[in-house]
Amino acid sequence: MHHLPHLITDLGFILMIAALSTLLFKKLGQPQVLGYLIAGLLVSPHVPFFPTVTDNESIKVWSEIGVIFLLFSLGLEFSFKKLFKVGGSAGFTAIFEVVAMMGFGFVVGRMFGWNNIDSLFFGAILSMSSTTIIVRAFQELGLRGQKYVELVFGILIVEDILAILLLVLLTAVSGSEAISGADLAFSALRLLFYIALWFVVGIFLIPIFLRKIRDLLEDETMLLVSIGLCFMMVMIAAGVGFSPALGAFVMGSLLAETPEGHKMEHVLQPVKNLFAAVFFVSVGMMIDPKVLIERWDLVILVTLVTIVGKFICSFLGALLSGQTRKKAFQAGMSLAQIGEFSFIIASLGVTLKVTSDFLYPLAIAVSAVTTFTTPYLIKISEPLYRWVDKKLPAGVQGALDRYQNSFSQEGKNGVGSLIMKTYGVKILLNTVIVIAIISAYKTLLNQEVQNYLQESPWAGAVSLFICLAISAPFFWGIVMGGPALKAQREFEELQKLRGLQFGIFIGRIVLGLVLLGAILAQFVTLKMASGLTAGVLVVLIAVGPLWVRRLYQVIEKNFLKNLTEKERKELISSDVAKNILPWETSLGNYEVSPDSSLVGKTLRDQSFKETFGVTVAAVFRGSHRYFAPDGEFVLWPYDKLICFGSEEELQKFHTVLEDEKNHQQAAAVNGQEDYKLSSFVVTDTSSYKDKTIRESGIREKYHGMVVGVERGAEKILGPRASFTLLESDLVWIVSKAK
Repeated sequence: MHHLPHLITDLGFILMIAALSTLLFKKLGQPQVLGYLIAGLLVSPHVPFFPTVTDNESIKVWSEIGVIFLLFSLGLEFSFKKLFKVGGSAGFTAIFEVVAMMGFGFVVGRMFGWNNIDSLFFGAILSMSSTTIIVRAFQELGLRGQKYVELVFGILIVEDILAILLLVLLTAVSGSEAISGADLAFSALRLLFYIALWFVVGIFLIPIFLRKIRDLLEDETMLLVSIGLCFMMVMIAAGVGFSPALGAFVMGSLLAETPEGHKMEHVLQPVKNLFAAVFFVSVGMMIDPKVLIERWDLVILVTLVTIVGKFICSFLGALLSGQTRKKAFQAGMSLAQIGEFSFIIASLGVTLKVTSDFLYPLAIAVSAVTTFTTPYLIKISEPLYRWVDKKLPAGVQGALDRYQNSFSQEGKNGVGSLIMKTYGVKILLNTVIVIAIISAYKTLLNQEVQNYLQESPWAGAVSLFICLAISAPFFWGIVMGGPALKAQREFEELQKLRGLQFGIFIGRIVLGLVLLGAILAQFVTLKMASGLTAGVLVVLIAVGPLWVRRLYQVIEKNFLKNLTEKERKELISSDVAKNILPWETSLGNYEVSPDSSLVGKTLRDQSFKETFGVTVAAVFRGSHRYFAPDGEFVLWPYDKLICFGSEEELQKFHTVLEDEKNHQQAAAVNGQEDYKLSSFVVTDTSSYKDKTIRESGIREKYHGMVVGVERGAEKILGPRASFTLLESDLVWIVSKAK
């Protein structure tokens, strides 16, 4: 009889038990993750009635692969650009909730008598909500269209990023009991530096590689390419001292920016599901029922701490970010659980052998309980909010409403944010590249050059020349690069910076000199550096306009082309539009907004070909299709223009339309600033007391109208002119802004 290796029999037991458990939990309408955990418990040594896994080390390796695939698939769903779309409210709420829960968990852990590391991991475990469980609950309850659901999804996106940061920071500080703030800050800065570097290099190289092999990418080859890229980044991340999970997530996020990202996510799904099942089963194998029975009181207490703490922190974060009481309350109730990232953080502590034995099964038990409670908390959130809101004193309600109302009108961009948008990001990314070039050359090439030149006195000067030649275009971007491409068309906002241009330029020169000094210090002595500095500046001034600027512009153009490739591909028209032309060309599909300057004008008036280089091949208007329209064709709102031209021309046209749309939205918001919402309380000495709205003269005094009155818990919207105002009424007025 042929002998099977233990790894195969162990995997067989795991997958068979996992299949039966998940089928049962699916039948009962419960999350499959719980089925995996139960399956892991059943095949563990703690349950004698089922076959037991014998090769635990191999299963641990497979579970680590499962974490890699989980984070890789999460990165494919994420995309860096989503960070800019979730909104400031979701970002602030997520950061506030994670920081507050980590601090709260740490304090609770210390109160229990745990050491610093246990308490720190405990806080991190409590800070992460479960994306999988929340999304499933929203789907089952049919709540995907609710406004607060969008807020919750935004919070979860930011939480996922923070979880990656936590994994790195916890690894960095888990070597000792002493938790240094300086170590945390350095680890965070080092992490952000590498993420920025990988983002720039990845966006520049990966789309080019995929374009070269695009015709060869079938399902099989795409799966192998995506997994190969994933594990390449895993090895790079591990090589510089970060967790493999971070590398997998970063590569997934980079691939998500490419047109192939969605298909990669699709072909990877079965592989991810398999290894994710092994990971969650391995998590269940580490549950010790004896520990849970002995410390059942701690499980109940921590469960209550999790639900109440996460609700309060999320609720307060959403309130402070300007959300309404109802939306903040429902978001807090939805986020009151822990899940998959908590498992990963808990398993990290076990892998590093820095946490106590009780913490891991405690996290699993609390996650299991809160998984069951989540749908019910979401379901009762609205009626519970109404009950709580009625109990709030009128003064508290009024104060919260006034605070939320202060966020209802968006202010204009401040000078700091405008500088960051126009120059800051570009300067930051170029600075990261220069630092990376210095570090890479010093680590990889400098010694080789020294050996080749046989320790010549000029070896340092040669190394300096090579390093400066490589980094020269990026120095140009730091010191002389123009504003961001999109910002060049925002003339009104750029006018604000006219008076600051000299100061901005001086600051950029100072930064460039600091980086230049850092390079000089790496390769030459102070005496030689004094002479070389002047020479370097003369060379840059002489050759900069000739080739450095052009090279930088080529690099920047290709970077932006790769960064926007996915969006441009999504603009490619439907099959009907593609059949308009018999030759290969780039096509784009653009909608005319109602307030666009294109509306009401003929195609001849627009001069698309002369201005942008694009040609309108067809116009789709409702169910009508107008192919090859002539110059007298008049554009209407919501017309869809099918244009063809080069990728650069289409991108230029798309950018102009988007800028126009953004200006229209800004004008609409600014137009709201002609009106303001204000309020006052009718006091005992007020002249409005016991008078009707008509008699009070409020309309004449404020040049506005009364839109609402709050009287205790009662809210009267649109009161009539005959409505009588009483003492302590909170009166809301819409009037012209002065």
